[in-house]
Amino acid sequence: MTNLTANPDLAQYQLSGGSFARERRILKADEFSSAFRLRPVQKTAHFVLYARPNDLPHARLGVVAAKRFAPRAATRNMIKRVTREIFRQSNLVNVDCIVRLSKPVNSKAGPATNAQLKRDLRVEVLRLFVSQRASLKPINSSPNLTISSAP
Repeated sequence: MTNLTANPDLAQYQLSGGSFARERRILKADEFSSAFRLRPVQKTAHFVLYARPNDLPHARLGVVAAKRFAPRAATRNMIKRVTREIFRQSNLVNVDCIVRLSKPVNSKAGPATNAQLKRDLRVEVLRLFVSQRASLKPINSSPNLTISSAP
């Protein structure tokens, strides 16, 4: 048995349910741009979700966090981590999802991240994926997708 406190990366890997494999990412510019031509599926206070069906047996995710809306790299990275984590737990199939940050979340004057910001963004991103899941099948079928205020 491995000591998880000695290796926090391993602990995060095991708690998150595994890695975010390359095949589950949208990486190419043409894949992003083809999804952006679609109408947004869902909007929240800070995010926009674009989605389209794909021919793959799994869902793929792309995250766009522009520097003008999140000036600090730590904030952008936190947004991407939270989005990927919720995407992994959502168990979507046959869909390409792109989450785009559309409004500023903080400025250079304030802290890069804090617990309240992380909670608020987590709730917003969760709401996006719950709405996408609801459009595919009833929301009650997934006990893992519940909105909570825990960080």
